Amino acid sequence: MSSTSLTHKLTHVSDEFNSSGELPQRLFNRRELIPLEKDVLWRIERGAVRTLTWSEEGIFITLGYWGAGDLIGYSLSKVQPYQIECLTSVEVSIIKPDLWYRDIDAFLSHIQNSEELLSIVHLKPMSLRLGKFLLWLGEKFGCDVVQGKLIDLNITHQEISEVLNTTRVTVTRLLQHFEEEGALLRRKRRIILLPGKKLSASRV
Repeated sequence: MSSTSLTHKLTHVSDEFNSSGELPQRLFNRRELIPLEKDVLWRIERGAVRTLTWSEEGIFITLGYWGAGDLIGYSLSKVQPYQIECLTSVEVSIIKPDLWYRDIDAFLSHIQNSEELLSIVHLKPMSLRLGKFLLWLGEKFGCDVVQGKLIDLNITHQEISEVLNTTRVTVTRLLQHFEEEGALLRRKRRIILLPGKKLSASRV
């Protein structure tokens, strides 16, 4: 999408905000990028996104995963380049600076989630790192099903490897091992965490 189109859409959003006095909302499709605009934060009402950057070699570095209730926006980061990618269809509300004070809990949650994820990606061995990450996703995006807890997020092995600073092959191998141990089930790109088995206990 061109910068002109993004500017036009954001201008339209601002006009809606000024005329109605209510928080305007926007819908984005899966894999669509949410615009980066100075002094604009987006509150996720529905769906999931990831924030990311990339190295000079073009290697993607995932900065965070965010879901309903979370605040996102370039104002929360000093990283360049910076991108917000929708992992599902997403509905967001735009939050202007004069209303940020209402979302202090969301600001605190953003900091806590960032630090928790940062601590996970430095764990060793890799099996422990992956296990803790899956548990983290289960807490944030999980929903109860008959078998256990479904991570309701269409995340690829490549995307997991980008978060954990490893290879897609390693992620696939470890997921297969966890499944053989009875710690999880895989249904296409969906993962179900099974009760009674600690993912972090593996040392493969």
